[in-house]
Amino acid sequence: MDSELRARILHRAGFVVRLVLLLLLLAGLVIVSARFSPSSRTLGQFRGAVLAGEVDRVTYQARESGELVSLTWSESPLAWRQVEAGGIADSEGAYTTARLMADARRTFVPPSLVREPVGESSGDGLFPDWPFDASGGWWIAASWLLAFFAMLFSTPRLANRWAWFWLFTVGQIGAVLYLMLEPRPLWRGPGEGGSRAKRVDGVRGCGYSILLAIAWSLAAMGLGRLAGLALG
Repeated sequence: MDSELRARILHRAGFVVRLVLLLLLLAGLVIVSARFSPSSRTLGQFRGAVLAGEVDRVTYQARESGELVSLTWSESPLAWRQVEAGGIADSEGAYTTARLMADARRTFVPPSLVREPVGESSGDGLFPDWPFDASGGWWIAASWLLAFFAMLFSTPRLANRWAWFWLFTVGQIGAVLYLMLEPRPLWRGPGEGGSRAKRVDGVRGCGYSILLAIAWSLAAMGLGRLAGLALG
């Protein structure tokens, strides 16, 4: 096999891998964004859905007394619901962890229950939360990690590794941009990546990452609201 044919095969294989990883991450973004704007439901509707076996996952927060202060659940990867704070009670009284556990045990396939500390905020760490969100699936985390290590062990064209590091982490969706643009824009098809005279350095990359994070937050809220409207 001559060198030109070998290079063509490698370029095509790399192109396919990038495209697959990009599609997986985009699907993950849509799934995770659906959690940003859950549809409002009553406690009675939640209990009915649990007993009917329609609930996949329940995320809740509770006081030390066991009384729930937040209740969110999924009925499919894109269908998220919540009981508004202050409404987590019915004629039987406050809804507690004990009542939640009892309801979950009554169904043939119990939903997974995830308790979060009261007042917990997400996104405090350096690395983004969304690829590792359990609701998205392990394949999202695996795709993000593959893209991250591919960046670390390559020589990017548009920005140096420090810049891409900040875009991947603080910028939240840098992995998506990397797969689209490096080492050659996807819309140009497989081929040589080329070079760029002046690349974005780490300082500018850090600044861009903050702007990217803000843009992602706004986009995620919009995607979540669209998913909520489409699925009721």
